[in-house]
Amino acid sequence: MGHMEMNVLQRIFKGKRVLVTGDTGFKGSWLSLWLHELGADVCGFALPPEKEDSHFSLLKLGSVVRHVDGDIRDLKQVQAMVDGFKPEVMFHLAAQAIVRVSYQEPKRTFDTNVGGSVNVLEAVRTSNSLKAVVYITSDKCYRNNEWVWGYRENDVLGGHDPYSASKAAAEMVFAAYQDSFLASKKDFGMASARAGNVIGGGDWAQDRIIPDCIRSLKEGIPVVVRNPLSTRPWQHVLEPLSGYLTLAAKLLEDPKKYSGSYNFGPKVQSIKTVKQLVDQSIAAWGHGKCEVAVQANAPHESGLLHLNCDKANQLLSWYPLWDFDRTILETMKWYKQVLAGQSAMAITKGQINGYMESA
Repeated sequence: MGHMEMNVLQRIFKGKRVLVTGDTGFKGSWLSLWLHELGADVCGFALPPEKEDSHFSLLKLGSVVRHVDGDIRDLKQVQAMVDGFKPEVMFHLAAQAIVRVSYQEPKRTFDTNVGGSVNVLEAVRTSNSLKAVVYITSDKCYRNNEWVWGYRENDVLGGHDPYSASKAAAEMVFAAYQDSFLASKKDFGMASARAGNVIGGGDWAQDRIIPDCIRSLKEGIPVVVRNPLSTRPWQHVLEPLSGYLTLAAKLLEDPKKYSGSYNFGPKVQSIKTVKQLVDQSIAAWGHGKCEVAVQANAPHESGLLHLNCDKANQLLSWYPLWDFDRTILETMKWYKQVLAGQSAMAITKGQINGYMESA
């Protein structure tokens, strides 16, 4: 792939026992299906999906890969999962992932994103089956200075809101476990991955721009935009996931060389304002309109944030494949077709295959 050739990924993951925490989430469900398509023996561990129309539920993913209901805030459960399944590879995605929820439920956000990650790393530390761990945090782990240039992996961590702070703290926990326990573990590699604003079919979260768009378009009401001029590095969900897969494959190949932290984001041309994203989504949908309603005293959200991905480009030969237009097109196509009654599984698989073919 502008990354690893697909047949290489197939060769690497075929028959491997892979544990995905957070498989009922938006990114986790896409990743679990992709791993299954690559021939991996996948087991997911997460809270049950929140909604009946969640991507996980629409895919009926629980009948395709193994899934265990569990809570990363419970060390015993996490430990039992890792000891029982004996994974060779782990992708840790389970998280409280919404900025605005972190203002309403700061304690749950820290308990999940920091305490939960400690539990996962505890299980990793005592596992004798794991060879590679990809630990997902967020582009919001960087202390945001509203710079116009992209953040690098060695920039200062920090966070204004509880969500961002929890992701910065999760990175510090990762580094401490790496330095104190895991760097010396034989035949074992671990990397953290930070990705930007991900869009794609199957996301129904509250307070996320594309799901908000879809709900409004479906009901024939205007799409209301809170922060029209905020810019974000929009990328299709398959982009960072291809980065995580490439990273895991490299860790299996040369664990010490590839351990560390990596950014996965789109090309600079995909950094657009929220308003541009909404306008283009409406155009792809075929009808609808956008209304700007800036809220007084809304919780703080960063205006400008993007990542520098030179490290992933140079070390992993990873580059994004889909531009902004293709990203919007594929995303809106997914929702239109699924809402028209087509099979979510067929469409999701089709997009995974389409992505792999564009490599």
